[in-house]
Amino acid sequence: MGFFDHFHKDGTAALKAQAPRTRKEVVKSAPSLTSSSISPVPRHSRNPAPPNLRLPDVHLQDAVRSRKSIADRKQEGPRRVRKRTSPLQHRLVSSSDDSDSREVEVPPPRKRIKNDKLEKSLGRSLRCKAALAKDDDDKFTFLHAADIAALGPSNNYKAAFGDLSELEISLQYPSGHQQERYQLVHPRDNEDFNPVDDMIRVVELVSTFYLLPMQAKPLLDENSGILRKLRRASARKSGEEFREGVLRYNKTILEFRDNETISKNLDMIHSLPLPLVERILTQTYARTVSLQVSALKKYENGSDNVYGELLPRFISKIFRDTGLKSDQVFADLGSGVGNVVLQAALEVGCESWGCEVMENACELAERQEKEFTARCRLWGLAIGGLNLERGDFLKNHNIAKALKRADVVLVNNQAFTPELNNGLMDLFLDLREGCQIVSLKSFVPHDHKITSRNFNSPVHLLNVERKEYFSDSVSWTNAPGTYFVAKKDSTKLKAFLDRMS
Repeated sequence: MGFFDHFHKDGTAALKAQAPRTRKEVVKSAPSLTSSSISPVPRHSRNPAPPNLRLPDVHLQDAVRSRKSIADRKQEGPRRVRKRTSPLQHRLVSSSDDSDSREVEVPPPRKRIKNDKLEKSLGRSLRCKAALAKDDDDKFTFLHAADIAALGPSNNYKAAFGDLSELEISLQYPSGHQQERYQLVHPRDNEDFNPVDDMIRVVELVSTFYLLPMQAKPLLDENSGILRKLRRASARKSGEEFREGVLRYNKTILEFRDNETISKNLDMIHSLPLPLVERILTQTYARTVSLQVSALKKYENGSDNVYGELLPRFISKIFRDTGLKSDQVFADLGSGVGNVVLQAALEVGCESWGCEVMENACELAERQEKEFTARCRLWGLAIGGLNLERGDFLKNHNIAKALKRADVVLVNNQAFTPELNNGLMDLFLDLREGCQIVSLKSFVPHDHKITSRNFNSPVHLLNVERKEYFSDSVSWTNAPGTYFVAKKDSTKLKAFLDRMS
């Protein structure tokens, strides 16, 4: 399945999950274009087994009114380590006014999750001007869904609908006239990529994020909207009804694109909802990493070359906690297949750097970068600068230069050796004042104090704060845990040296 539909882990993981912790927060939500919740997308670093991901509810930005979308439901998929699972199928029940009286199961309501969004960077423009230009006929390369999910010798897929002779169909995105090709097929393994589910989620996100409430009514109306008809057609296995719904959606979105409605709406927005970010990451991951995810299991026990992922919702929390903004610099040391680097460039819009030493992960990261850049153009979104480096981050010249400008540095040092953690401390000496370092293990020993014997240790340049992450935040366990945010601040050390002198 897709990278992001996944960060769910197998419940039989080696580390048993603790009971999930609940949190109570009062959130003041700003006026928004719309509200929506979708399901799933990823992240990585170094640590065991690749994960499965889950999408949260969406808080759509500033506009005329906020609206509850029919998408305000949360769903979870099964977890396994070997593949990323696709979200469970939506099934809808026909309303009393439907001519067809057959009953269809409806999915349980999703729990409403607090809206997660970054602080708005008013200087950030979300619209990719080239992708949404009227004369954009430029063709670019990306992997179509039909390239990875189709009937064929592998026998991994079967026809999703029994009443169609032609299985291929195209789906319109917010930008350009280039559409994505899909085959209307269903995976035999529910954890594999599901094209029909992906199409429905694209329609949902485009309708709720790119359009104002009145503009989206033909798509989202609870009784007659195109999205409802697509879900009902999927549940009833009605291929003709599904194809008709997709064609109506394509025509509607093309009209909004051509009359510049989508461009004008995007210009009013300065931050992205996490479910949209996760969907783009999920699509990218499904078309690249998922096809070769077994390569990530090749690591050497007891070394620093262990693979594990920090999941998108956790990463989004880190971005908020550190106040990362679009005009700043982010670096991920041990960036794996590049998930977090891509997420920072999209969700925040900042200059984003990553460095990875494992060759198989580097290969997949470069494939992801290429597909991700094309997908963001399909969605009509501008992103921050992407920079993926190969090699040892302690020795990489480009990373050394980037770290001198960095505002936030992420290090998933959960499985790093003490020697590597010590090497990182020396690297941090070149960080600028105020730079924040996020890690899963603290670089500052508990209750450490400055003395005349240890005052020359680099740990005295860091002020560390212990934080908690909730369950389903990392790929190697369902359990909650702790992480640390250290800020480079030399004032305490200077004060101590002044007292000594």
